Amino acid sequence: MKKLKYIAPVLIALVGLGLQQAKADIYSFDLATGNAAISGFPGPYANVSIDLTSSNTATITMTAYAGFLIGGGQAADFNVNASSWSISNLAFNGTGAVSDGQSNNADGFGSFNQTFDVFDGFTNAGTLLTFTLTGGAGTNWLNAMQVLIANNKGWLAAAHIFVIGDQTVVTGFAGGPSTVPDGGTTVMLLGAALGALGMARRFLMS
Repeated sequence: MKKLKYIAPVLIALVGLGLQQAKADIYSFDLATGNAAISGFPGPYANVSIDLTSSNTATITMTAYAGFLIGGGQAADFNVNASSWSISNLAFNGTGAVSDGQSNNADGFGSFNQTFDVFDGFTNAGTLLTFTLTGGAGTNWLNAMQVLIANNKGWLAAAHIFVIGDQTVVTGFAGGPSTVPDGGTTVMLLGAALGALGMARRFLMS
């Protein structure tokens, strides 16, 4: 019983950590590479966050960093990992109306199968665009990193960026990488918790 007294709090903490990490499924990355038009203004320019809420539903949010805005044609561009999907809860915090641009090209970053347009230009640009993505029949995203897939040039997402300087506005496109972090982090943490349980069992039986 003395052994259990000391090891129980550790086990509870490990199992709790594993379950908490397994429950949370959010993946985010930066749009850090600018095309020739804005390459003189170092990024990152915007962040993309993907919150997987079910095996075929995710909330995607694009947020511009300080000094940058999102807007114009192909304001936000994503390459969805599904054969069909629908968009809902589309919202934008700029003054321009946002609309579904369907499949289109982002200058320097190739074609994306889901884009959004904002009317009109700089004066209507904003810093945040969000929407709910629902995959069609057969969609089964195992984690948030599977919601998007690299396009024909290796990019997951892009944005039409307005760079705000002293009395000037420069516009161009920025893209996010096709490489993603190790998707085994959640599994590794949960495995560590289960492994700790196994070790505790042997410890208590010794």
